[in-house]
Amino acid sequence: MSFVSQSCLLEEKDICRTSKDFTDDVSKAVKYFLPTEIAVHNTEIDCWISYHDVVYDLTDLCKIWANKREIKPILAYAGKDISHWFDHEKNDIKHYIHPVTGVLVPYCPHGPIPDVTPSVVPCNTWRPLDKCPWWLDEKYKKGYLTKNARPCRILNVLVGVQVIIMNFAKVCEEDSIRRIQERALIYNENGKSYTWKFEGKDLNIDLTLTENGIPDERDRFVACGLPEDYYIPCLMCYYNEKSNNNTDE
Repeated sequence: MSFVSQSCLLEEKDICRTSKDFTDDVSKAVKYFLPTEIAVHNTEIDCWISYHDVVYDLTDLCKIWANKREIKPILAYAGKDISHWFDHEKNDIKHYIHPVTGVLVPYCPHGPIPDVTPSVVPCNTWRPLDKCPWWLDEKYKKGYLTKNARPCRILNVLVGVQVIIMNFAKVCEEDSIRRIQERALIYNENGKSYTWKFEGKDLNIDLTLTENGIPDERDRFVACGLPEDYYIPCLMCYYNEKSNNNTDE
């Protein structure tokens, strides 16, 4: 005898959408995050996690389950990756056959978690989950983990100030120049008033570094026996006074 996975008992077409559906529907404006960016969201009032390359903001879930036993495993992994909790192919919590009862039960090595009933003995009080579990709920999805964190330099030509976005805060390979501008606002709040160029050519702010002809060449440097930071591409920022004046008007 076995219990059926809770999420399998849901009418997923009506209640839930899979990660694949989310991937198919998102626009190019979807955000990518670095592991270091997720790591700073590690408290009960600001809780992010990731699994299977998707980033989730579970702050609201923490509020709903505040002071309950089930939320403790999530808080313990706040700011971290929990892919090992899930079956990638089924997009569901891992299950195992209980060695004594022979029942298919959720695998919760860190204790019970929200929306999971870790029953090991069949009973007449068991009921399937009547809502979308949090790991399938789109409202918690924040974006995606980057496949490649790469360094770049940003030079403010007006004042000659250079920012190297490398070790502390790299940029995502998937970031458009517009997104990199947003990241650089912590160094210059007027960053969007600049024209961004590379080797004298205007950059298309809706394209990535690679799409703008700025590849990540670190592997080539290492293959040649050079340090990976032998050369870091430099984006030149030219102050657009006319654009700024129009904004002020």
